[in-house]
Amino acid sequence: MSASRRSLIQGAAALAALPLFARAQPAWPARPIRIVVPFPPGGTTDYVARLVGTEVGKALGQAVVVENKPGAGTVIGVDAVARSAPDGYSFVCVANSFAANRTLQKKLPYDTLKDLRPVALMGMSEHVLATHPASGLKTLADLRTQARAKPGTLSYASFGNGTSAHLAGEMLRLQMGIDLVHVPYKGQGPALADLLGGQVTMMFGNWPEFRSQIQAGKLVALGMATAKRSVYAPDIPTLAEQGVPVESNSWNGLLAPAAAPDAVVQRMNAEVNRALAGPVVTEAFRKGGIASLSGTPQSFATFIQSEIAKYGDVIRQAHIEVEG
Repeated sequence: MSASRRSLIQGAAALAALPLFARAQPAWPARPIRIVVPFPPGGTTDYVARLVGTEVGKALGQAVVVENKPGAGTVIGVDAVARSAPDGYSFVCVANSFAANRTLQKKLPYDTLKDLRPVALMGMSEHVLATHPASGLKTLADLRTQARAKPGTLSYASFGNGTSAHLAGEMLRLQMGIDLVHVPYKGQGPALADLLGGQVTMMFGNWPEFRSQIQAGKLVALGMATAKRSVYAPDIPTLAEQGVPVESNSWNGLLAPAAAPDAVVQRMNAEVNRALAGPVVTEAFRKGGIASLSGTPQSFATFIQSEIAKYGDVIRQAHIEVEG
């Protein structure tokens, strides 16, 4: 038997040994990829998903389409992907609320740890506590004085129930021992609009979106929710400096349906990390005041577990519960 014929026979035998599923699958990706953002357009999560998604799409040779599905404290958008076919074409870009909802919402339509799998962390934005100039507040001491003089009259907005801005507000309320009214919105954009209009007293928000408003004098920064002064806002004191050590931020990461192929998850992780290290995302994050996060799917899974524990403690201490 000739060497060429022997090679053909061996190749055919190897192909026959492959599982039928593997032989039937076209190369991935063969069509556009969908990333669901469970917030309205215009917020940091939406921005990060679109920015990173565009770079990943270039590398993969397929469009990455972002679809906004806000509502129910991000549950609607997350559930849409949890129920999607695990074929590698549907992802969801989640934030802190994904971890918080594990404790906060008792009737989630999906299992946080079983129905979705971590793919990649992407970015993190520091939080600033800001108020409308008409409130007369400039420091946390002013806030304490006014809250005690007029209990139940001061409010704080959030991106929605269970979001990082909501739980930061609860941490502030608990640590200061004051009465604050929570006003949830369906995303940071609508909440910020009402804060600028003076409909709510204050809000924890992502520094990238609040920076220009603070610099223009349309909002007053009461403090940064960071462990030490932010490199992006070194002139703004931290909340901890004022005796209230509340730390808060908004992170973003990609999840896929639990049964998504391992090869797809690993490839998507690699392309996200490559995009984060590339010049386009690096420069955009630098200008926007967003920290780049990267790592393996496994490290993201560990991070989610730690966030579930952290927010679970806050939710139990504040006795918060939201029906899913």
